[in-house]
Amino acid sequence: MATEVVMPQMGESITEGTLTKWLKQPGDTVARDEPLFEISTDKVDAEIPSPAAGVLKEIKVKEGDTVAINTIVAILDAEGSAAAPAPAATPAPAAEAPKPAAAAAPAATTGASTDVLMPQMGESITEGTITKWLKKVGDTVKRDEPIFEISTDKVDAEIPSPADGVLTEIKSAEGTTVGINTVVAVIGGGSAAPAAAPTASAPAAAPAGAATEVLMPQMGESITEGTITKWLKKVGDKIERDEPIFEISTDKVDAEIPSPAAGVLTEIKAAEGTTVAINTVVALIGGAAGASAPAAAEPAATPAAAPAPAAAPAAVATSGETPRSSPLVRKIAKDNNIDLAATGIAGSGSAGRITKNDIVGYIQGGAKPAAAPAPVAAPAKAAAPAAPPAPMPGDLVPMSKMRSIIAKRMVESKATSPHVHTVFKVDMTRIVKLREKEKNKYEQRNGVKLTFMPFITRAVTEALRKHPILNAAVQGDAIKYNKNINIGIAVALDWGLIVPVIKQLEEKNFLGIARGIVDIADRARNKKLAPDEVAGGTFTVTNSGIFGEQFGTPIINQPQVAILGIGGLNKEALVVQDKDGGDVIAVRSVQRFTLGFDHRIVDGADAGKFMTDFKNFLENWSEDIG
Repeated sequence: MATEVVMPQMGESITEGTLTKWLKQPGDTVARDEPLFEISTDKVDAEIPSPAAGVLKEIKVKEGDTVAINTIVAILDAEGSAAAPAPAATPAPAAEAPKPAAAAAPAATTGASTDVLMPQMGESITEGTITKWLKKVGDTVKRDEPIFEISTDKVDAEIPSPADGVLTEIKSAEGTTVGINTVVAVIGGGSAAPAAAPTASAPAAAPAGAATEVLMPQMGESITEGTITKWLKKVGDKIERDEPIFEISTDKVDAEIPSPAAGVLTEIKAAEGTTVAINTVVALIGGAAGASAPAAAEPAATPAAAPAPAAAPAAVATSGETPRSSPLVRKIAKDNNIDLAATGIAGSGSAGRITKNDIVGYIQGGAKPAAAPAPVAAPAKAAAPAAPPAPMPGDLVPMSKMRSIIAKRMVESKATSPHVHTVFKVDMTRIVKLREKEKNKYEQRNGVKLTFMPFITRAVTEALRKHPILNAAVQGDAIKYNKNINIGIAVALDWGLIVPVIKQLEEKNFLGIARGIVDIADRARNKKLAPDEVAGGTFTVTNSGIFGEQFGTPIINQPQVAILGIGGLNKEALVVQDKDGGDVIAVRSVQRFTLGFDHRIVDGADAGKFMTDFKNFLENWSEDIG
């Protein structure tokens, strides 16, 4: 049946929108929630997701036209969807953006106070950046009156107030990036908790008297405990909020844990080497904590934004026409006297859109903020002591906590999934030549080295789009088809193996993938990964070919159902066709890839089709690399 795609309402006061760009053409196959077109209103620039899966049959409104909300802009030949009722509700991930704040905010705190929350601007959006406060503390606000502006990778919007009242507290400063449903302000008569609380990086229990309890954090959904490997502070030391206080190790991540508050470390409750359950109190911060917390509230805006530069290596501009960007990016550019059109910064967002990480990376790469790059080099020193001393022949050395849990997980995976492996030989000559030609200019242009990994990851992403069973998971007697493509990249460390995850790869271009890989690998080695960056993977890629092996047979990372092993890249003699169609022997760059899959839900035919599409994508590479 046909599904009507309508112009969504991007806020209660919005009555029309301008269709700025179609991302699909008639005849294109569209997945549910895949961006279909872009719109612009006086409050929001957004990509609008498809309300159903199917084929785009007809475009009724051309680019540049302004139409009223609920106007039919396109027709989809959907697969088993209802016609008219669906679209009105389905564009809601973006369209209902202002409403989550209104719906969730009435969770009152004290007296008549109302919490103002960071709204969810789409199903795949997990955080947003506050770009501007439209009201200040003490101002009277009306319900549905714009109170602040936010920017995400998909939407820039003014967020309306969820209630009438007086703005009594702002908890997140301009430029701060916070998770959805975080309290960013309070409307009403009551006084709220200290402003620093919402941005805490490490868990802290409610203060007991003048002391703040430091808890063992949960470093992933399946993690139930962690081992304290090193205390970076001793009793009596003064600590700043978000300053690393101790190191932990789990089976998925080794990380430095920041302090949840400013003050003096008054007690250590768990010694080095101790394994404790999540949410166990491991230390107390007291003494100066109460006095220091308010002082830390103002600088919190700067540290909150600081992690963002680490997420994107420095970028160097290239010349080009006026690029697509968000108000947040344009504000940062204006504040730093950067002409986006003149610099031609390469965008890693959807359709080349310049993201916050791109502009911050460009600033770091230039001569502007000299202080930002300095902290990046420092963590490398912290990682060095983690390497264990070389054992002597005859020694019996106990496994590290990380190694023992890895061992347990590997045995569990083999017992859970009937593993089958298939090996494909791929002619990488085309990509080898492209990389050799572009690698020097690419690094100068974008600030990251051009390696083979983003090519491979991009090919995996496209193959997973076509074969979602490889991106699925087993849940009891059911199969869960994951909505997003979240690929884990195995990183070998001196003290073990870790698999950080790059999420929502279906929304990233080649440059975005390249930057993401460099970023997570660097932070994995420097123990700077956040808990959610080692969780949520739907497929894993592991590169053991760097050690010269032809191919391996990797073990599936549960609860995933497939893993790709990358073999060594070597020159071999292959039979190829010449221009006349005859067979000739030529020296080619060849690489073998192994797909390990769970035979409970993945058949050999599924694996073969996946690998064939993966192979063809690499051998016939035609995408722009940025």
